[in-house]
Amino acid sequence: MRVHELRTRVRYADTDQMGVVHHARYLEYFEMGRTEWMRRLGLPYSEVERRGVFLAVVEAHLRYRKEVRFDAEILIRTWVESVGGAKVKFCYQVCDSEGVAAEGWTVLGSVNREGRPMRMPPWLRKVLEEAVK
Repeated sequence: MRVHELRTRVRYADTDQMGVVHHARYLEYFEMGRTEWMRRLGLPYSEVERRGVFLAVVEAHLRYRKEVRFDAEILIRTWVESVGGAKVKFCYQVCDSEGVAAEGWTVLGSVNREGRPMRMPPWLRKVLEEAVK
């Protein structure tokens, strides 16, 4: 299984009035990890979309373990857990210097330019399946 790690720092705009990362930002961190994971595989989202496939989030799960504050350096770990005929499940961990702060997963479904569900094309499925091994 290929795990991608992306380091970034918590921006002031990511936090709430108490200086803690706002709960909704974690889904953005997941997206950052996912897009960079695909780019590292040599398959950036822009290329996938250019070829007529769009990956829409159809399910998301997030579990908070501890708070993270403004200016903390975080590590976003991303990997693919499973690939189906039309869906792919990505898993994530967001860590700070003390360990896992949040974890979760998203399921993305393949849709065409019109937003209609479609089977994942063989070229995309192959790349994703190879990353699970």
